[in-house]
Amino acid sequence: MNTNILIVGVGGQGTLLASRILGSLAHMLDKECKLSEVHGMSQRGGSVVTHVRVGDKVLSPLVSEGETDFILAFEKLEALRWRHYLKKDGILIVNNQEIMPMPVITGEMKYPQDIFDILEKEGIRYEKINALDLAKQAGTTKAVNTVMLGVLAKLLGIDYDKIQKAVENTVKEKFIEVNKKALDLGYNN
Repeated sequence: MNTNILIVGVGGQGTLLASRILGSLAHMLDKECKLSEVHGMSQRGGSVVTHVRVGDKVLSPLVSEGETDFILAFEKLEALRWRHYLKKDGILIVNNQEIMPMPVITGEMKYPQDIFDILEKEGIRYEKINALDLAKQAGTTKAVNTVMLGVLAKLLGIDYDKIQKAVENTVKEKFIEVNKKALDLGYNN
């Protein structure tokens, strides 16, 4: 049986690094892993989505709508945009951070203030986390991705030492310590 994960955020939030850390973890667990990175207007803060599939036999890198076990939403609006990918008993892990998209900045649209109300009304199971605050505690706002991976690893029942080793194997050496702190804060939140 495969575990399907969708990582969604905006450009610059580290969705791609998060997927590579999960790939390293899968390798350590002797599982197959396929990744598919979809770049939107990431250079302008646009939506970025990464598909991650892990299991004994993974044939396709893409997760189908309604088949995702976990969605890691690094930003609240992205949680709303991608929720239709979640399977009925899946879990949406949402960073409670707002990053204004261009239509909101230009005044064409308003940022929805009822995102969690919508998720509740639709019966979507979600975990809300202030990953930005935890990343700041770790020492950098750029570690939101690692905080979120800590939350996911805990929900998956992954041994902390294994996810920490995956971070060490993937992150550039000069950023390992701050990412280990962020991982710990997410895992033990």
